[in-house]
Amino acid sequence: MKLIEVIADEGSVKTVAAIAEKHKVRDFRTGLKDKDDSQPMRLVVTDDKVQDVLDALQGVLGAQSYAKLLVYPIDISLPKQTEEQQEKEAHAMRARESLYKEVQKNARLDTNYLVLVMLSTIVAAIGLIENNVAVVIGAMVIAPLLGPNLAFGLGTALGDLSLMKNSLKTLFAGVLLAVTVSVVMGIVWPFPLTSPELIARTDAGLDSIALAFASGAAAALSLSTGLPSVLVGVMVAVALLPPAATFGLMLGHARIDLAAGAALLLAVNVVSVNLACKLVFLIKGVRPRTWWEKEKANKAMRRYIVVWVFTLVLLGLVIYVRTFSL
Repeated sequence: MKLIEVIADEGSVKTVAAIAEKHKVRDFRTGLKDKDDSQPMRLVVTDDKVQDVLDALQGVLGAQSYAKLLVYPIDISLPKQTEEQQEKEAHAMRARESLYKEVQKNARLDTNYLVLVMLSTIVAAIGLIENNVAVVIGAMVIAPLLGPNLAFGLGTALGDLSLMKNSLKTLFAGVLLAVTVSVVMGIVWPFPLTSPELIARTDAGLDSIALAFASGAAAALSLSTGLPSVLVGVMVAVALLPPAATFGLMLGHARIDLAAGAALLLAVNVVSVNLACKLVFLIKGVRPRTWWEKEKANKAMRRYIVVWVFTLVLLGLVIYVRTFSL
């Protein structure tokens, strides 16, 4: 459940009360009027109704420049909810604003992000060269490249061009840095190409598409329903960084044939994750608030889904040709 605090004009009490009644909130109360004549109100709302209530409140209070909506999580509520209520909340979508705030942080191109990419690339490269599975998994868990992919998927669902541009810029910068660092390591570190962990990332199969697609769907689902415990497994499964590191290491060793396989695996993972995110957000009904924004977002979503599906089919054909030509 969430506690929504509304600070608005005193004349808005009846309107907010009507919204509370319409959406059958758990509790609605008004507080003492402030010195500036603003009226605080509080609504206790179950998770499955938070987004609808927020949209309704924004619709009627948007004209008041000083109106505020504050959302607080409720950790404990007594008496306990019924099993039916708990089941509804377990499958409830997180509020759109909450999703946006979380993924927006992951789409920022800043020093922290670049340092994480550099460090995780070094960790991944060492793990791949030394055939150390634990070290490779450690690099996967850091997973700095997963955030921009999720942000791009949400940006498409909301029709937010700014978020989409920022996430693409961040993803491109991260991949470029990862490849550059691993190329340098490949040049200065004359390692033998005998590590099974390294060689495995130079071969993309049709099963790679299924794995990346399922992992991307799990990432979007865990993000939209607030299940962060799932994300660690997703970070390991989707594995965007090891193929990028392998690509750079092979370029550093001047093994273009093996580098091409790693680049193909990286492309398959990125495309599959993005397509899965878009489909999950579409199915879960992640939409902008206003109808004209919804129309714009729907057009963008359809366009990008077609593009990603077409790209994934092309990558699948390339994998098929490579498999049967070797």
